This record gives sequence, structure tokens and C-alpha cells, in this order.
Amino acid sequence: MIRQFELVEKVKAYDPHADEDLLNRAYVFAMKAHGTQTRASGDPYFSHPLEVAGILTRLRLDTASIVTALLHDTVEDTTTTVEEIEDLFGKDVARLVDGVTKLSRIELQSEQSKHAENFRKLVLALSEDIRVLLVKLADRLHNMQTLHHVASDEKRRRVARETMEIYAPLAERIGMQRFRDELEDLAFEVIHPDARQSIVKRLEFLENRGDDLKQGIVAELQKLLKQEGLDANVTGRMKTAFSIWRKMQHNNVGFEQLSDIMAFRVTLPNIADCYHALGVLHSHYPVVPGRFKDYISTPKPNGYRSLHTGLIGPQRQRVEVQIRTREMHEVAEYGVAAHWIYKEPGAHSVDGRQYRWVRELLDILDHASNPEEFLEHTKLEMFQDQVFCFTPKGDLIALPRGATPVDFAYAVHSEVGDTCVGSKVNGRMVPLKSELRNGDQVEIVASKAQTPSPDWEKFVVTGKAKARIRRFIRMRERDQYQELGQQMLQRVFRQEGYDLTEKGLEGVLKRCKVDQVSDLYVAVARGDFTAREILHAVFPSSKPEGKENKVVPIGRARTKQGKRDSAVPIKGLIPGMAVHFAHCCHPLPGERIVGIVTTGKGVTVHTIDCETLANFQDSPERWVDLAWNVDESSDPYTGRLHIVVANEPGSLGSVSTVIGKSRANISNLKVTNRSVDFFEMLLDIEVDDVKHLTNVMAALRATPVISSVERARG
Repeated sequence: MIRQFELVEKVKAYDPHADEDLLNRAYVFAMKAHGTQTRASGDPYFSHPLEVAGILTRLRLDTASIVTALLHDTVEDTTTTVEEIEDLFGKDVARLVDGVTKLSRIELQSEQSKHAENFRKLVLALSEDIRVLLVKLADRLHNMQTLHHVASDEKRRRVARETMEIYAPLAERIGMQRFRDELEDLAFEVIHPDARQSIVKRLEFLENRGDDLKQGIVAELQKLLKQEGLDANVTGRMKTAFSIWRKMQHNNVGFEQLSDIMAFRVTLPNIADCYHALGVLHSHYPVVPGRFKDYISTPKPNGYRSLHTGLIGPQRQRVEVQIRTREMHEVAEYGVAAHWIYKEPGAHSVDGRQYRWVRELLDILDHASNPEEFLEHTKLEMFQDQVFCFTPKGDLIALPRGATPVDFAYAVHSEVGDTCVGSKVNGRMVPLKSELRNGDQVEIVASKAQTPSPDWEKFVVTGKAKARIRRFIRMRERDQYQELGQQMLQRVFRQEGYDLTEKGLEGVLKRCKVDQVSDLYVAVARGDFTAREILHAVFPSSKPEGKENKVVPIGRARTKQGKRDSAVPIKGLIPGMAVHFAHCCHPLPGERIVGIVTTGKGVTVHTIDCETLANFQDSPERWVDLAWNVDESSDPYTGRLHIVVANEPGSLGSVSTVIGKSRANISNLKVTNRSVDFFEMLLDIEVDDVKHLTNVMAALRATPVISSVERARG
């Protein structure tokens, strides 16, 4: 363990003005607070906060951060309170300690809820002060370094997965490459120990055999750049085991097929020299196509700046070369901590909101319905490869790979996303679900009359977009439920000769465990209570709900109002059961079908490939084997299509004409998405069988104004 005077000397070495008394008091206080507590390794518990403080001294953090590291577990693991920390060490330290402390004493429903709530609290704390994240990362790094002492294999894997999914991406977001690499490698060792061991052995073999090769490449690059008058420092290194494994998984190749296991770094005095060096290397060696990236002119969101290029370099070896200034190199290694290392104390901002990604996480937090949803969207936001797009004014927007114009709109501003009706990519109108590529210039067309479409959730990939869309859906769904529930209650009350009043409903709110009358309406619409149950609760003298069920006669399916029940002979039915066609797949004669029995509802007919059937895999007793036996005189059946039509005069007329000429009939039409150039619609079409529907689809696809036609599912 680091002794007290050694820790103080380490801090004073880079910050002569450090508060020595504060450091000494924190050291003694933490040691006494943890007392005889021990870690899984058997070491005194105090050794952990001491090691965390030691890690932060290597980053040359300020006194408050070092004191926070010493005290960060006192509130969680001892009887110490945040108020006591504030009295003894000041508001600044107390706020930092509270930010790092987990919510271990809060009773939550599950371990997942606890983990999600802790992370939500961490994000709120780091938005106020980025030093919270630096202390937390140092804490997690030391915990990972000592994770092998934990006896439970399940706990080790859980902590490792949490590190890989949350803390390693957070380290990358603030540019701390060394922290990220070590956290990933330590987690990789726990999650996939055999894979890591195999890669490490191969790397050791290559390094022993190829040390001369690496030194030869470094010497040749150094000599070449020196001849051009450049003051360059060239170094080479093997990539980490995890980065190699990730590339093997991503490209679906074996270790032997990887050709850029070695990476070489060139550091120079200034930016002009970086581009000069790039020109020298490109003029002397063949360039690997598609491997050049300029992060100097367009830095990554975490501030990373460098030139990347792939070469068939010295000795005909394929190598990756990174070219950067020495200042860029320090930022690449230490990220935000470089501000403490290379600036005077107090010359840096600790406000987490200065970082765009922190602001985006806070926006997700505002619109997520619960901590688990926030955690899900945060993983989406942090843990993906990126593409870089531009606004018409030239502002850079970084998005996950696979992002769409809707993701771009929400990244610009939440209101822009909510009112998005169309998009131009590189000056050309494209559908909102189009995938964006690196370098695209995106212009969003907005309208105040537009609201988020539920269909957007199917193709957006950013956490921020998903959170906003889900919030809108929840709000709209609640409004619809509220209106429906009120209508249901009004109808039942009127049938029984009673008046529906809010005052009467307020008297049963407590019994129904809801807070407001509007909540009661929603509960009725969702089926939590029936309208008659509420009537009987308000007026106990009314008749309780009966148990009669209206059953469709055997061999008949329920049709639209105003039509007669049409005979639908289906082989395999149990006598006396009602028949319903599933709205998720709209089965048609000619397709293989299966029935699902539901108590009180009869048999619901699905196509054999319907995705909904996955919900009944664990209930084989509910499945009924069915087959069609359709009469020639049967009424038409409904097939549902999803079509994308050009937004131009006469388009809808062309659609209806084609369908009419195909002897089919449109029974329902709904526009699901509308842009400047395209309409997306759901069409319910009355057809004889699946062959008839296929012919209709073929005729529609041959129509010039129709972009695409698909069978709608779900």
C-alpha cells in the first residue's frame, strides 16, 4: 500500500499548491472508516481506495479528485454520511463522493433495476462534474484488476459484462484510450478466457519472432521521414487481444487472415508536418484502398484527432499508420484527463455538459420511462461504430452506423426530430428510413403539423431518437386509452340507467389503486378492470358482471358489420369453437395455417410463419392443426399490403386502377408515413386467396409510380 507521506508527495510533485492538510485528513479518515474491513483477496479494504487515488495521481488530477478517491466507498460501505463528508471536507468533495456512491441502500425490484438506477445517477452526477466519471473509471479499473479474487463465477461475468457495455465505452467517449484498452482486455479475459488466451499466445509468438521485423519497419519509416526534413518519432506496437478478436468477429475471419495486427504511430511537432508526412508515405508506398481517415479535419466526438492510413509498407508488410502531433497524442491517450496533465490548476472546466454526448444522455434520461429503458438507449448511443454527416451549414454530426435521417434530425435537436417530414441527402430527396453514409450532407424538411410516427421506431438506431419516439407513443397511447375508457364507462352506466360523474369515480380510486380519474379510464381501456366492475364499485346495488360469452357459430368467422356471417369450412376444428382470423398475419386460403386456442375467445387462425406464434412455443397444448377447405361461393378474404408510392398527382388513382383491374377491392387504406417525395400506406385488399393477392402485388410492382410492395405483417 502507498503510505500517507508518499501519496502527498506524489500530488505535490505535479501540484505544489495542493492542500496537504486535506489529503492527510482524508487518508486518516478513510483508513479509520473502513477499519478492519477486508476485500475478497484478504487485503485490508482501505488498500482499494488508496490504489484508486494512486491511479488518479498518474493522471495528475486535482486535490479534490484525489480526496474523493480516498473517500469514495465510505458512504456506501461504512456508517459515514454525505453530510458528514461535507462538514469535514467541504461541499465540492461531498458532491463528488455522492456522485460516485452507488444506490446500495435503495430497495429496487431487481438487480437489473438496481444497476440501471445506479447508472442513471452516475450520468446525472458526471453532467455536473466530469471528475465523477474519472474517479469512477479509476475505481472500476482497480476492481477489474483484482476481479480474479472474487469467488463467484457468475458475479465475475456480470461485472465484466457491465464493464464492457458501459465503462469501456464511457472511457472511449472521454478519449481515455489507455483506460478503455485495459478495461476491455480485463473484461475479455473473464467473458471469453479461452479466446483471449489463444490470441495472446499467438501474439507472443509473433512478437518474439517478429521483433526484428517491427524494429526494421520503424527504422525505415524514421529514416524516410528524416530524409524529408521531418522531426518525427516513430513507434510500433501489437494491437490488443480484444481489438483483434473484435475484428475477427466483425469480418468473420480467422487470426491468420488478419494483415494489420501491427500498428505504427508517427508523432510530429505540428499539423502541417502531419500532412507532409502523409504525403511522403503515400508517395513511397502503395496505399490500401478505403483505409484512409482524416480525424484532424473532422475530429471524433471525444476530441480524438489523428490521420489514419493503411500501407503496403516496408518489407512488403501491410501496416496501419497513425500520424498526429505530440499534443494530439497525449489527448488520444488520456482524453479529458490531459487537461489536468498539461494545464495549470483551475484552467479547465469540470462541467460535464460541455460534452455533446453528455447532453445527449441527459436528453435520453428526460424521455425514458424508467431506468432500464434509459440504460438500453444509452448502450445504443455509446456502443456502436460511427458515421460522420454534415448539416447544410457544415456542422459535423456523429451518428452510429446504420443511422437514418430521422436519427440525424433528433441529433440536431429534439424538436427538429419531432417535426421531421422529409430529408435531402446530398441535395436529393430520400425516404426517411434511408441509411446514411460517411460524409453525407443532410438537410431535414420539417413541418409544425408533423408528429413522430410510431413506424420510425422500427428503423432508428440512436438511443435519443428511440427515447423521444417511445415517449410520444406512450403519451398518444394514453390519450387514446383515456378516451376509450371513458366511452366504455359511459355506455355501461347509461345502459343501466346511471349517470357517470367524476365525483362518483373519485370514491373508488383508492380501491382501484390509481391516483386520478384519468388513470381509471386508462385502466378500464387496458382491461385491468371491466366497465361493469367499476359500475358495481360505484353503485353496489347494480347487477354484477355476468359471465356469458358471445360465441360465433361453428365454422363461421366474424365479418365486418353489416355483412352476413360467411361460412368458412376449416378442417381440424373442435365442434362448438368460435373462429377468428389473426390481424397480425391476415391468413388467406392457399397458405398453411395453424390455430391457437384462447379461453373465452375460441380459435385464432394464424399463418404457419407468423412471428406471433413464437409467443406460444411453451404452450403446445393450445395449438390446433388446421387446413383450408374453402367453398367457391365464399366471401372474399382480406390481405394487407405495405406500399411506398411516389408523391405526385394521379398516384393514388393509378394504385386503385391496378387493383380494380386485378379483380380485387380496397377495403381500407391508411397512410403511415408521408414525405415530400413518398407516401407509405397500408392497404387492406379483398381477394379470393393467396394466389390472387400475389397477382395483385405483381401488377402493383409493375406500376411506375410505386416504389415498393410488400406483404404487411404485424
